[in-house]
Amino acid sequence: FQQFSDTGSRKEHVKITSEAKPGFLERLSETSGGMLIGLVTFLLAFYLLFTNEGRALRTAKSLDEGLSLVVPLDSMHSISQQNEGRLVHLAGALSTSKPLFDPSYGLSIQAVKLKRSVEMYQWVEYEDSKEYEEDGEIKKETKYSYNTEWKSEVVNSRNFDQEIGHKNPSAMAVESFTAVSPNVQVGSFVLSKGLVDKIDDFKQLSLSHLEDPHADVTRGGDYFYHSDNPRRPEVGDLRVSFFYAGLSRDDPHLGSADKVTVIARQRGDQLIPYHTKSGDVLEILYPGDLSVEEVFQKEHDSNTMKTWALRAAGWLSMFVGISLMTRIFYTLVDWFPVVRELVNLGLKVFALCVASSLSLLTISAGWLFYRPLWALLLALLATLPVLVAKSRVLPKKQQ
Repeated sequence: FQQFSDTGSRKEHVKITSEAKPGFLERLSETSGGMLIGLVTFLLAFYLLFTNEGRALRTAKSLDEGLSLVVPLDSMHSISQQNEGRLVHLAGALSTSKPLFDPSYGLSIQAVKLKRSVEMYQWVEYEDSKEYEEDGEIKKETKYSYNTEWKSEVVNSRNFDQEIGHKNPSAMAVESFTAVSPNVQVGSFVLSKGLVDKIDDFKQLSLSHLEDPHADVTRGGDYFYHSDNPRRPEVGDLRVSFFYAGLSRDDPHLGSADKVTVIARQRGDQLIPYHTKSGDVLEILYPGDLSVEEVFQKEHDSNTMKTWALRAAGWLSMFVGISLMTRIFYTLVDWFPVVRELVNLGLKVFALCVASSLSLLTISAGWLFYRPLWALLLALLATLPVLVAKSRVLPKKQQ
């Protein structure tokens, strides 16, 4: 069943589908498949948590090693043979030998990177669904709505529920791309590819001082439009914008050249990765003029944030895995509403306690070879959720 309506530039319709309510065996089969997925997720959590602790401790040790060995350079314009092979620190303005061009639009800039971003005006489908039970059947009501928007990727209208009247072109006539300068320097030192990759603070390039490059291209604000009327675009029209990163020469419209701080290994006039004794690689670049202590503090902060993010992801993966593996108990009693809700609550509490305990045990195992005392304390802490749950059960049995 479908209903259609047109609300200005936004079109929508509703589709209602129905299917027989799944039987007990069918639900049991679906739960069994979920148990297999849960087992994989559960095992993946162990790997993620264990390897994350080793990575975090190894990275922290490598950063401490780097801080003890780094040599601040007196001048970035002179190359000292005494620092050959050593970890060095320098800060200065970026420079490149040649400007980057986009001849199609008559644009050039002295920067490390120039990115052309192309968007096409297209139909976009939005889907909003809800399920309900009626006359012994499971019905699904889905509302599809369509709107025209600027998108940087081609939206495949063949996947729309209603392609008629919402058809998009299959490709863009102009492609996006990113140009990178082949030679980037700070003073007399050439940056490695890894350091250049870290220069990614893109800013939109103002086009106000440029002319329209072609008769069929119109400039509007900071965009070039391939459109007969940019104020009323049609599906298939394009707009192009530009972004740059690492300004490498003073520009009257953009300001002074960007400054960066680099910590890397010196090899001749090149700055390359430094391999620590712990097995990590130090190849650091930050925007601005930072001291050695500020750089390593930022790296420690970044390592801490990454560690806690992966710990949270590991715990969540374990919680979801346990929930899926124990879902079969909920399925067995889902005919009885009161019992079903009690079992559901109990399973969630069980998954929460077990996931917390096993996560702490896994983290402590990861610390065993690095910080054995902390590993022991974490292992003791891991038993806390189980002891709390057990202490709540004993009084109930006595009652």
